[in-house]
Formats: sequence, C-alpha cells, structure tokens
Amino acid sequence: MKIEFYGVRGSTPTPGKDTVLFGGNTSCVYVELNNGNFVILDSGTGITKLNKKLNNYKETINILVTHSHWDHIQGFPYFHPIYCPSTKINITTGIMENNDNDMILKQMSGSSHPVKYNELPSSITLNAISSPQNTFKLNDFIITTQALNHPDGGSAYCLQGDNQKIAYVTDNELIPPASAATTWDEWLKFIFNADVLIHDAQYNNHDMPLKHGWGHSTYEQVMKLAIQANVKQLFFISHDPCRTDQELLAQEQSIQSKNTGITQIACAKEDSTFDLNTMSLR
Repeated sequence: MKIEFYGVRGSTPTPGKDTVLFGGNTSCVYVELNNGNFVILDSGTGITKLNKKLNNYKETINILVTHSHWDHIQGFPYFHPIYCPSTKINITTGIMENNDNDMILKQMSGSSHPVKYNELPSSITLNAISSPQNTFKLNDFIITTQALNHPDGGSAYCLQGDNQKIAYVTDNELIPPASAATTWDEWLKFIFNADVLIHDAQYNNHDMPLKHGWGHSTYEQVMKLAIQANVKQLFFISHDPCRTDQELLAQEQSIQSKNTGITQIACAKEDSTFDLNTMSLR
C-alpha cells in the first residue's frame, strides 16, 4: 500500500507563504493498494489535487467521509469527476448525530453554489453508516469503523489490505470533557498493531484547557496512544490553521527527539507520499 497526502489542514484552508512546506489544503488522503485499487479519505480542498489524476478514470471512485464539517467536504463541488457523465462515485459517510450525512451533496444547493447537486451528470451513490462499529469490504480493502469523539459525530476508518493496516482517525478528541463515544481502551483495540496511524493532533498543551471539548487531540495524547497500541508509523494531521511551517517543524522535531519506540513520527506534509512496501516517505 501507499498513502498520498493531498490535504492536511484542519478547520479552514490556509494558503500563504507561511504554509508552503506543510500545505494549506484541508483533509484529503489517498490510499492505494499494490494492485492499483484505491479509496479517498475525506473530501476537503485537497481532493482538487486529484482532478488531473482521476478526471478520465473509468472505474468507480470510492470516497470515505469521516464527518460533514466544512473542512472535510468543501472540496467536493470542485472535484472534476463529478461533472463527467460516465463517472460513478460511491460515497460512504460517517455516522452523524443529526443524520445529515448528505451534507457533502447538499452544500451544492440553495444560493451557496451555482451548480446544484441534483444537476450533476455523474452517477453518485451515498451510503450512510448506520452504527458506530461496522466492517465491510470495499475495492479489495477491509474497512472497519469507529465513532469519533467530535461535535456532531463522525467515523474513523481502519483500512486493511496487502497484509497491512492503516488507521485514519480525524477529527477526534481522545480525552473529551464529557462521556466519550469511544473510550481510550476502545481506541487501543481499534488501532492496535497498525502499520500506520494517521491521527488528528490540532492542539498542543498550550492550547488547553481553553479548547478542551472542541473535538481535537494534542500531540502528547496521540503519541501516548500510539505507543500503547504498538503503532509502527505515526503521522499527525489536521494541523491548526494558525500553525506556521516553522512552528510545525519545531513541534515535529520536539516529538522526534523523544524515545518512543515508534519507527517513524512526522507531521504530515501536503503532496508527500508514504510507501508501506519500502517504508519510505518522500
């Protein structure tokens, strides 16, 4: 398998000279098996970077959406394949507290977008996850879900294929102030022995307690979880939109200086690729 990071910011896009290294697009991660089959995780603004790659794709495009907050769906109206009559798109959405799993489409309605979702020429199928824990097959992947600790809900995804395991957990508060939809021990079980954990770490200890309850985790919390779960590679995602390249580099270097036992720890960079076959990041 390989992982391609197309969007790694949280909350809002942040283009500019201070976000060139880590990027300013919101959540979108592409995971491909050795046989070429793939899934797209989230549809933030980063999904537009897949336009050229998938514009003439002849098979079904599968998108797994964690939840319906803007930064995870706002790139969909500008994803070129949705305007192609021969394209089939299958969207699986995380379980939402208000049952508004169709927001990825309905954002293209009213006065918010000139092209309405019911005018799209592509064939789009929407599948809403009905319970927090599910296991299903999709395009040669075995997918397992788990409920996020995040305002309005959502789902994390564990992808297994090529005898490897990737856990994608964003946006998620590992230690929420109220009762947790998923406990610490349940997260340990969900990500246990993952070859790669991609986890939200929008905050650091200086952001607390002001942002406690906002639905995101700290670097320290995620690292502790990864160590306990015997994770091999750890990538932080959903970077705070206010965090500059220099601040993220300093945070990354601080974490990498610790003796954790994890083979590789990094803040995910936009346009970077991690190949699980060679364990190389470029």
